[in-house]
Amino acid sequence: MLTPNALNAYRGRSVLVTGGLGFIGSNLAHRLVEIGDVEVALIDSLVEEQGGNLFNVEDIKDRVSIHIADLEDSSLVSHLVAGVDYIFNLAGNVSHLDSMSFPLRDLELNCAAQLSLLEACRSFNPHARIVFTSTRQVYGKPLYLPFDEEHRCAPVDINGVHKLAAEQYHLLYHRAYGVRATCLRLTNTYGPRQLMGHNRQSVIAWFIRRALDGQPIELFGEGRQKRDFNYVDDVVEALLMVGASEKTEGEVYNLGSPEPVTLAHLAEELIWLTGKGSLSYVPFPPERQLIDIGNCYSSYRKIAEDAGWEPSVNLRDGLERTVEYYRKHQVHYWKENVDPVPRSLTRA
Repeated sequence: MLTPNALNAYRGRSVLVTGGLGFIGSNLAHRLVEIGDVEVALIDSLVEEQGGNLFNVEDIKDRVSIHIADLEDSSLVSHLVAGVDYIFNLAGNVSHLDSMSFPLRDLELNCAAQLSLLEACRSFNPHARIVFTSTRQVYGKPLYLPFDEEHRCAPVDINGVHKLAAEQYHLLYHRAYGVRATCLRLTNTYGPRQLMGHNRQSVIAWFIRRALDGQPIELFGEGRQKRDFNYVDDVVEALLMVGASEKTEGEVYNLGSPEPVTLAHLAEELIWLTGKGSLSYVPFPPERQLIDIGNCYSSYRKIAEDAGWEPSVNLRDGLERTVEYYRKHQVHYWKENVDPVPRSLTRA
């Protein structure tokens, strides 16, 4: 949980969240509004099938400013960056499968856009505090478990390569220009406000949808792959704790969980919680087998030591909260882009 000092670090300050209409960004926006006395701006390009959804901020839309634009819109981004105290940089493509099918699109979203933001920071606000969200996919197939930040990086897909490059951009700008950046390598995040329209981003989100729809949950192989999962509220706390700490500047941190579980166990939990769904064991599709990394879970010891972060929501409680949210708001998530807006819209 955030300490009083960490809470005070944000009160009376301004915060920019890139990817602010997406899953983690919108949950972060809600938490910042809850803290109080925080000026919150969100920027999101609402790229199709990436998870941006205006409903995600429906209940706080009058307490934040919303800008529908690309990070490569240099004039707007420069304006938003100038004078802001904190930047939580969550924008980008997170689909490993899509990155292999559309590598140049992934390059644009995960590299070019990040350089555009960093250039704006260098030119107009080099003292802004930046927290960038990367992925544990940068490690590739683990050589040991749980893997720590010293593990070699050998991504098995385009998305992992580009996320690693974006990390290095942030760290280079820290070393060369004094940009106050930190990188968080997220594992499998789940919870309310997540994209549920297709199965190319999050295995847990798709499992939840299949269970709530009373459909078979397909497990590749026998579902024995172990993963660690973080409830989104814990991830938001990690972002805020790191952002409030000078000690973490220029560092890279893993998130993780003390209870890695098999995908089969995850599916069984969801079937039990929803009272619906079933298990179906299917062969690995070739395109997924190509980028599968087997068992994969990380050590979060470094962030625990440096920032005091540990996950607090166990898997069953997190799944219960998530299932309840989608039972109430299913209509806003089962279809893609249910709240489309013109890309030129800017609301202040």
